[in-house]
Amino acid sequence: MRRLETKRWPEGVPLDQATVAKAWAGDGFDCALWVDPPGQAWIDFIHPVDERVVVKEGTIEFEIEGTRALLQPGDEVFIPAGSRHSVWNRGTTVARWFYGYRNRA
Repeated sequence: MRRLETKRWPEGVPLDQATVAKAWAGDGFDCALWVDPPGQAWIDFIHPVDERVVVKEGTIEFEIEGTRALLQPGDEVFIPAGSRHSVWNRGTTVARWFYGYRNRA
């Protein structure tokens, strides 16, 4: 299985909702916080718009169209519109992650 491409949140830039929201707004994305308990799984979702995710805390695994990656705090993924994707909290603690959808203007 191919490995999912991830980006790292910039070193020294706060990883909080206000900062993420401001950074993403420039690309047309909104921002909200999602919280999952250990073992939570979200399987085979498809959205009609692009989505971004950056992990605030915990360990989550993402699969997007057959590519996977285990994400740690500061790891970010881009989910193209129409892509089937799944998410699992693989850690033993609560996972918190910011997500945002591209505004359809």
